[in-house]
Amino acid sequence: MPADALLDRPIWILPAGITLAIGIVTIMGLFGGNQMPVEGKTVLITGASEGMGLAVAKLLAAKGANVVLISRGVEKLEVALKAVQAAAKDKSKQRFHYIAADVSAPSYAAPLLAEVRQWNDGKAPDIVWCIAGTSTPDLFVDMEMSSLRHQMDVNFYGTAEMSHAILKEWLAVDAPVEKEAKHLIMTASVLALYTIPGYAPYSPSKWAMRGLADTISQEVLMYPQNVKVHVVFPGTILSPGYAREILSTPEITTILESSDPRQTPDEVAEAAVRGLERGEYFVTVAWLGALMKWGMLGGSFRNNWFVDTVMAWLVSLIWIFVQPDLHGKIRKYGKTHGHPSKLKQERQA
Repeated sequence: MPADALLDRPIWILPAGITLAIGIVTIMGLFGGNQMPVEGKTVLITGASEGMGLAVAKLLAAKGANVVLISRGVEKLEVALKAVQAAAKDKSKQRFHYIAADVSAPSYAAPLLAEVRQWNDGKAPDIVWCIAGTSTPDLFVDMEMSSLRHQMDVNFYGTAEMSHAILKEWLAVDAPVEKEAKHLIMTASVLALYTIPGYAPYSPSKWAMRGLADTISQEVLMYPQNVKVHVVFPGTILSPGYAREILSTPEITTILESSDPRQTPDEVAEAAVRGLERGEYFVTVAWLGALMKWGMLGGSFRNNWFVDTVMAWLVSLIWIFVQPDLHGKIRKYGKTHGHPSKLKQERQA
């Protein structure tokens, strides 16, 4: 959702509502304690060789975690490992490791976790954070189906495979029942809250992830083990992945996103970890993501029943203004530029 669609409208309740929400969440954060301590814990991170994944790995290392980095390229992993080691809180106690793996490969996760257990004194990781992802925007009519399938394989199935494998370990009949929770963290996108033209090959994988999280977050309640599920919803991250993404981004997509918040990988990592430490289920990392989250919560778990309920009501009113603005821009683009597929062909010629 473009930021200017929200900011340009005279909606006085928006700043008041945001101020109220931030105040309540801040107060809760002061008294709730850290719901995801990482010092001395082993954290597995996919997509950890660059961008958000690497930023998260360095941040958690600085908080005292042992970190296992997962990505495809060995050379990038070797460089990333050095950066994570340099960020460590206590280099004499913490341990770091990397494993090269393709998360889009069927059944990749179980053997990978076996290798992690072997390195980790026979123990499964305490926290698994799935960040690996890819995005190649295009209009649905113009895209190749192979592009959608590939993004589904990396983004959704890569996360689903790892989630299935780690939960089979954490929730096994003979798995220990411990006071401190294990944490499974999925990385979706604000486009799983509301999508726009150009993300047909990408958004379905993130919406599917959200559906999976909503399902298993309820299922884990049946087990005696203490397991928490979380979903992080970043927006535009100024990362190498984003630099590759914009090479194929349709012009209408760029127009609609023109004033969306842009964050560095470090900013996203810090905001995400703060939300996880507060114990949030749906973790947003910028104000626009929070507004989008409140607009679609439905039956998903709430981070805070009062804040989320009030803000969901307010955002439903904001949509009265936002949706006509968005759709007006889309129709205007079509009238101005003509048939989108013809326009793409002309630019590629």
